[in-house]
Amino acid sequence: MFPGLAVRYLERIFFTPLKYKTPDKEVEAEGLAVQSSIMVDNKRIQLYEWGSHSQPYVLVIHGWAGRATQFRKFIPVFNSAGLKVVGFDGPAHGKSSGKQTTIAEFEKVLNRIIEDKGVPEGIIAHSFGGGAALFAISHGLPVKKLINIASPTLADEIIKSFIQAINGSWNTGLKFKEFIHKKFGRPFEDFTALKVIEQIHDLELLLVHDSEDREVSLVQAQALKNKYPRTHLLVTHGLGHNRILKDDAVIAACLGFIQNGRAV
Repeated sequence: MFPGLAVRYLERIFFTPLKYKTPDKEVEAEGLAVQSSIMVDNKRIQLYEWGSHSQPYVLVIHGWAGRATQFRKFIPVFNSAGLKVVGFDGPAHGKSSGKQTTIAEFEKVLNRIIEDKGVPEGIIAHSFGGGAALFAISHGLPVKKLINIASPTLADEIIKSFIQAINGSWNTGLKFKEFIHKKFGRPFEDFTALKVIEQIHDLELLLVHDSEDREVSLVQAQALKNKYPRTHLLVTHGLGHNRILKDDAVIAACLGFIQNGRAV
């Protein structure tokens, strides 16, 4: 009945991540980190570093409405293997400032971190963070290994997930795509993994996805693998969208890929 109002509401929730109380175990992980901050687009970005200053590092990127400490289970495993873990709370996420953010703003943060700390051994990203990493790499972010865990790739599927949140119709989704095109001068598809992968040619890419992920279906990972044949796909079962970050076998596979290009 009110498509204009629906589009404005969808715009609001699309760029405004919810903030959740940090679980106690993640608070413990915060306390073990060397914490600092940087300024990007007039927003204070919270940084975390776990491990020795002299160690090479991997960069972790959380998903929408997430936090760096969601990778807490990775930290001791990677530190024991001689790798420092660096993470950040994205703009408008966790302890960073701001109310809204975009994939382009995440790209600016990634560029700034690598400018300050050098090129990481690889990036491990969850959900939206995987799309942000590919978006930045397609524009020249100097990363050669990327692991995307439970990451969306298909434009229409991404929009559908937000439409469901407001009980909207597909007509609202189509009008939202028109809004994005007008606002940014580019179609919505240009910001998705399936599109930006066309600009990437020498990336070692591992996709880790659960067959029972109800937020991002396995078909999205399969579509990216079909588009970029150099992709390795590891399918898990029974872990869903978030518990996959706590699975020992997944963490071991990620470490193996970073170390030698094989998910073992």
